[in-house]
Amino acid sequence: MHINAHFDSGNIDVQSAENPSDIRLRIRMDEGDEHGQWFFFQLSDVRGEACTISIENAGEMSYPAGFENYRVVASTDLSNWFRIDTAFDGTALSWRHTPETDTTWFAYFAPYTYDRHQRLIGRAQAAPGVRAEVLCPTPDGHAVTLLRFGEPAANKKSCWVIARQHPGESMAEWWAEGFVNRLLDPEDAVARALLERAVVYVVPSMNPDGAVRGHLRCNAHGVNLNRAWKDPDETHSPEVYFTRRRMHETGVDFFMDVHGDEALPYNFVAGGEGVPSWTEAMNQQFQAFKNRLAAITPDFQTTYGYPVSPPASSDLRKATDYVTETFGCLAMTLEMPFKDAANHPVPEIGWSPGRCQRLGASCLDAIWQTLDD
Repeated sequence: MHINAHFDSGNIDVQSAENPSDIRLRIRMDEGDEHGQWFFFQLSDVRGEACTISIENAGEMSYPAGFENYRVVASTDLSNWFRIDTAFDGTALSWRHTPETDTTWFAYFAPYTYDRHQRLIGRAQAAPGVRAEVLCPTPDGHAVTLLRFGEPAANKKSCWVIARQHPGESMAEWWAEGFVNRLLDPEDAVARALLERAVVYVVPSMNPDGAVRGHLRCNAHGVNLNRAWKDPDETHSPEVYFTRRRMHETGVDFFMDVHGDEALPYNFVAGGEGVPSWTEAMNQQFQAFKNRLAAITPDFQTTYGYPVSPPASSDLRKATDYVTETFGCLAMTLEMPFKDAANHPVPEIGWSPGRCQRLGASCLDAIWQTLDD
């Protein structure tokens, strides 16, 4: 029996793997030891054997409630991911599985690898009217890449979408792939109409270092990027520093920050209601966007989400609050589940890469309908 996590986005430490019926593992914490929850590893050479796998320190992770009513994802080919019944007793996360192949991969959510990220950038930049701009190198030497769709003009608005500030939220980049693919479709009338009226700026992966390292929330320096927007550091949080600088150069008329939520089994958005400059007009625009997206796809809903921030309670270290207050535009954080979408569950796969991509594509409709608000 072999257990391996020494690959892109891998994360697991072996505590005991002498008996397939008693495999005990531990999640490795992010740099800085403040956060952890993401795992991704392969189990080999136990075909046909009944395996019991337990992550012993699950209860010590950043969001233990995220393991309640959660089902682990597994794959035999790294392309098709299915769910396995999983138990959480407050301390350990465990599941049973009898592999039908020589190697099976298990993960917190379907990984989105750096290789796939590079292919997405390459495919996008090859299309007419698309430019790929490296905003900065990361501490580990990866690139934070901005995709620009369309040519800037005085009569065009600037729409910004960033994804995966928290690297373990791989659903965010699956979403970004669906969003980008639709923008690339020359036969899509909505995409064409949107690009006639706006330039769309997309950062599919804000935190490639954390993603490759198998982190949950932090970059290579242990910085939570979504707490760095008020005063980013060129050395320790360059991903935010250079993205923010570019946003100030282009201006921002619409902003979406794409994430995943460990605990809530729903797709929802959170706005900048707590910023000092929040007005009723801004609230009406935000509510209109939510209602439009809910009408476009049943996978999105407006009933469940985060509590609305009271007035003057904003945290300008967060991207959505910073952008709302700084640019006075419609800005929001989109959250997707690690679990299933409880309002429209698909038990075999749960919330999945394909569903993320479709939600990303659907958001294009809502943005297009919102441009003139």
